[in-house]
Amino acid sequence: MPWAVLIAVVGAGAAAYPTARAYVAERRAPEVEVAHATQIVASPGGSTALPVLVASGYVVARHSSDVGVKTGGRLARIRFEEGTRVRKGEVMAEIEHADIEAQLEAARRAVAEAEAQLAQATAARDEDVRNWERQRQLMKDGITTAASLTGAESAAAVSAARVKSAEAAIASAQARVVVTEEAIENTNVRAPFDGVVIKKRAEVGETVSPFGVQGQSSREGGAIATIADLGELEVQTEVSENTVAKLMPSMPAEVKLQAYQDQTYQGKLRQIFPSADRAKAIVEVRVSILNPDVHVKPEMTASVTFQEPKQNTPPSQRTSGTEVKILVPKRAVTEQRADKIVWIVTSGTSVRRVVTLGAERLDQVEVKSGVVPGETVILNPPATLVDRALVRVKGS
Repeated sequence: MPWAVLIAVVGAGAAAYPTARAYVAERRAPEVEVAHATQIVASPGGSTALPVLVASGYVVARHSSDVGVKTGGRLARIRFEEGTRVRKGEVMAEIEHADIEAQLEAARRAVAEAEAQLAQATAARDEDVRNWERQRQLMKDGITTAASLTGAESAAAVSAARVKSAEAAIASAQARVVVTEEAIENTNVRAPFDGVVIKKRAEVGETVSPFGVQGQSSREGGAIATIADLGELEVQTEVSENTVAKLMPSMPAEVKLQAYQDQTYQGKLRQIFPSADRAKAIVEVRVSILNPDVHVKPEMTASVTFQEPKQNTPPSQRTSGTEVKILVPKRAVTEQRADKIVWIVTSGTSVRRVVTLGAERLDQVEVKSGVVPGETVILNPPATLVDRALVRVKGS
């Protein structure tokens, strides 16, 4: 009996030894953090552009203007409200100008008076010229004196000068008419371009001035409305000096409004400002919205995702007419002997993979070969990790 018990115990221990050894080895295996390789798939005509940079800003109109007055006065008529569409040159408002109209009437009457004086001077000149001719003829016949001829000649010269003076008076009166008509035109406020009134800043009866009035900000300076061309909207945003090198002219982008997160708009980088803000270490950029709709309004909060320019994709990354790009976190990539390495977790063991990398985008990097979508990759792999070693996944 003792020998039978001993044999049973030894047999049970021998049977349990592999399991216990595996358990101890597993407990001693390094614990690792993992993530999954993801893919971006787009059907023909779609986009698999990887994000380069994300920034936030506000929607603005590329062409907007605070429309002001040229002359001070009281508003007599306003022909717009918020949302009114205006055409270039259309009269948006008028300032009272009864006094200028009276001046215009006086200037026109002065022209008529000067024309009458010109007619009189012309008639007198013609008569004096004829008298001078008669005196010259009589002088040839010896009938008149030299003094009479000289007097007739002087009278003709004076009459000619009076005609020129009357002509100058007409020109001066006509110029006063033009000046007064221009003064009346200056009481009209016209739209500088086609657009929509997005803000009304004055009401009928208010006194306005080109330099603003008390209570009005100096920036507005006499503006009675703000108009914008809603056909050309863009996002005004700022990026760090450290990341501006990732941007390039005409770079594609996606725009999302905070108010409509499920709607994506196509965009294009229009301008990188030539100067930076040294206090904030930022550079302002403008992104044109290529397909705006009625939801897009100036001053809305928007986010912009800059994307890599579209390139030709190798056939190895195309599947049944679709374009595929595989992404892994940057923290999953290490370097060994000039090779780029990614560690894969398979059945609880680590597998070393040499990969070919593409462009880096945000916190991810494109893998062109070596990893397939869905595989589990190790983040921040320990330096002591070896191929086919046991590993424990955090949280499992």
